[in-house]
Amino acid sequence: DVIAGKEQSAWADHTAVPQVMFTDPELAAVGLSEQQAREAGIDVKTVSYEIGSVAGGALLGAQGRAQLVIDQSERVVVGATFVGPNVGEMLHAATIAVVGKVPIATLWHAVPAFPTVSEVWLRLLEADRGV
Repeated sequence: DVIAGKEQSAWADHTAVPQVMFTDPELAAVGLSEQQAREAGIDVKTVSYEIGSVAGGALLGAQGRAQLVIDQSERVVVGATFVGPNVGEMLHAATIAVVGKVPIATLWHAVPAFPTVSEVWLRLLEADRGV
């Protein structure tokens, strides 16, 4: 049936296609921007953090910024943007969070390795919590 086109074997979620611009610095994004989310009627909160302020980023001398767009009513990440060296490497985790509609409360249990640039995830969650 799949070969005959009568049944789909796979599909793509085009609302969360990861994108990386291999510029200097790199720009990586997935999901909705703050503006797109607001235009879609989503009550959002945007949190951001300097990549160079986490231990892994400081060790590498990395400068850049990470930002999450959080749906306040559903408490899930609807968009993520990263700017800085090699930030495309951080995009897969963000894509899983967006596509999987992973609750913020669950993301707290995904402890980042130390010292890595991925520690920025913890700092973003702390910023959301107001820590």
